[in-house]
Amino acid sequence: MEVEYKQVFKTVGLGTTIWSPLCSGLLSGKYNDGFPKGTRLDIEGLDWLKDRTLIEKNLEKTRNLTALSADLGLSMAQMALIWCAKNTDVSTVILGASKTTQLKENLKALELMHKLTQEVMEQIEVILDNKPVPPPF
Repeated sequence: MEVEYKQVFKTVGLGTTIWSPLCSGLLSGKYNDGFPKGTRLDIEGLDWLKDRTLIEKNLEKTRNLTALSADLGLSMAQMALIWCAKNTDVSTVILGASKTTQLKENLKALELMHKLTQEVMEQIEVILDNKPVPPPF
């Protein structure tokens, strides 16, 4: 997202909507050790999404995030959702659960938001290494 929108969020009070906060299932951790059949990225016609998402750089970051989430007593999906929701510029996080168990796990993230302290948020940023850089003006 363009960092220039930060001022709009701050001054107007708008927020952004996060669609696919689990990155088509990548941030659930289910692809950490291989490619399970019957997943969203296994759907015919979504090869472009699979090829863009399941690259080693993304998988390595997800494995590191999964280890951190386990240390916190969170599922990977919960940590990803909390990370999105804790962003002050986010007003909505759209869930894409395809099973009741996933929905229940995702909604439980609301009760666990306190686990992502500022220190943990910084650890996540180090792992992701993709924080937008604001323009010099």
